[in-house]
Amino acid sequence: MQATSWDPAQYLRWSDHRLRPAVDLLQRVPLASPARVVDLGCGTGNVTALLRARWPHARVTGVDASGTMLERARASDPGVDWRQADVGTWAPPAPVDVLFSNATLHWLDDHAALFPRLLTLVAPDGALAVQMPRNFGEPSHTSIYEVAREGRWRARVEPLIRPEPCKPPEYYWDLLAPRVRALDVWESVYTQALTGDNPVADFVKGSWLKPFLDALDGAERAAFEHAYRTRVARAYPPRADGTTLFPFRRLFIVARC
Repeated sequence: MQATSWDPAQYLRWSDHRLRPAVDLLQRVPLASPARVVDLGCGTGNVTALLRARWPHARVTGVDASGTMLERARASDPGVDWRQADVGTWAPPAPVDVLFSNATLHWLDDHAALFPRLLTLVAPDGALAVQMPRNFGEPSHTSIYEVAREGRWRARVEPLIRPEPCKPPEYYWDLLAPRVRALDVWESVYTQALTGDNPVADFVKGSWLKPFLDALDGAERAAFEHAYRTRVARAYPPRADGTTLFPFRRLFIVARC
């Protein structure tokens, strides 16, 4: 998939909802005092701050491909070793004790090769901890593909449509269990209570929708977004109190090496 130019402000608009799965994942990492911790796909550093608070004596590295996101991260904490790199190919100089990745690896293909490679970056007795969205079959995401295929922009944006990037939990169990000494895989569906005008569309605009909008200009970009927002507003109507409920499924993995 082509590189995406991230907008930190749009992404962080729903930071509380995006951060909660990272908190839940962090609580399940059973290491008391790791020496080397990596936040793979650190973005603006919000999750990196949680890692720093949990393990204040660890050497923490934040890795992300986006210079814009890292600029904000560096301003938030100069004590972290921030690295701009392709998260799919980056490797530390030596194996690390915790390799933590929140809402990043679903952007990468070929998980059958990716996850075994990530295990090689973790030291013995260390942990690989991963959270990935798995909401790609819901209207919030399928509406993007419907609009992409139906409009005059089809030739430009249809190549961005990908097969569902995340597999079911049993896929990762079968892939990882023979390679690790302990494995925990689970899913949670967060019923996110959002407010505002068409908030689900705004939530997705900061992530899965963005590459499609970036591929278009001017009136076509506006028309694509309008068509998407119209579909999503029908799929997720506000309740009587003005709140919109947005169920969002997340997949979690903690592997002990």
